Amino acid sequence: MATLHSKPNFSHAQVVEMVTRLFSLTPSEIRPLPSYDDQNFYVSCMEGGEYVLKIMNSEDSKNPSMIEVQTYAMSVLHQNGLPAQTALRNAAGQLMSLEEMDCGNGVRKYLVRLLTYLPGTTISKVPLTPQLLYETGKMAARMDQILQKMEHPHLGLLERENFIWSLLNVLQLEAHLNILEGDPLEEVVKSVIHQYKTSVTPKRSNFRKCINHGDFNDLNVLVQPDESDGHRISGILDFGDMNSGYYIHELAIAIMYMMTEHPEPVEVGGPVLAGWESVLPLNETERDCLYVLVLSRFCQSMVLARHAVRMHPENAEYLMISSRRGVHILRQLWELGKEQVEKVWFQSAAQFGDKL
Repeated sequence: MATLHSKPNFSHAQVVEMVTRLFSLTPSEIRPLPSYDDQNFYVSCMEGGEYVLKIMNSEDSKNPSMIEVQTYAMSVLHQNGLPAQTALRNAAGQLMSLEEMDCGNGVRKYLVRLLTYLPGTTISKVPLTPQLLYETGKMAARMDQILQKMEHPHLGLLERENFIWSLLNVLQLEAHLNILEGDPLEEVVKSVIHQYKTSVTPKRSNFRKCINHGDFNDLNVLVQPDESDGHRISGILDFGDMNSGYYIHELAIAIMYMMTEHPEPVEVGGPVLAGWESVLPLNETERDCLYVLVLSRFCQSMVLARHAVRMHPENAEYLMISSRRGVHILRQLWELGKEQVEKVWFQSAAQFGDKL
């Protein structure tokens, strides 16, 4: 997570100057877009074309090789027919620039990229029909399959051992539990961490390894209307949480975030699982650990959002979006228990598969 004051704060005028100088384009419209740690702007240009100017926070900007791998991953997915953004080369022929700026906390360096703009609205704003949830699971599985075949000289950087958002590092939450002191949620989070220790960690050797997008959430998936009055996925955003992990991690993350947008959250798992297994059927161990991994991701979202708000209180509304919705869902899943939730998910997935 980015440290205090590392988030960029470029002005409208500075963005205009950068786009003009770096890319020889004349902006006709610029508007800010939401972001967790970075600063994003929608940019349309007089020359035609729509883009997203992405300014990385000063901490992540210290590791340009990691940003290079993420940018390359996006282009690989795009080449394989998945709706990912690609980066434009600047006037110097580079895919990113390192810009120095004082955003109020001294002069710092920020990596800047101009990415293609993907049309659509976030999946959070449309009805999550069973068919759209199925397509979400299918897309997540296809994405990880393609990423796993990727070759790049800096691929080793994705072995992010202490990356706190990785589902490999759920136990790191213990260091932040003081933030829940006195909150009824503390009991639930401690219980989930215990289940993770006892029922996930010992079985991890049977998980299949891959490269994870790591944040396949309701704000990072774009959709557009399709011909049958439904929606199709038109964009996959934000590769900043990419890490070496396991296929089952990506599925758990996708289910968790889609649950935060559904009126009947427990019903989400079946269609997403069915879509995933149409590409990558789970093995027995992965199926057995799915419930605890979904709950673990809820715990990460709850605890780390509160931690981020403590560091960036001015950004509290955006930081708490998933966390606020997730509290009730986490408690519901925990109270229902593994057996009951799995029954709903696995039976629903099987029935969905039979209909296809």
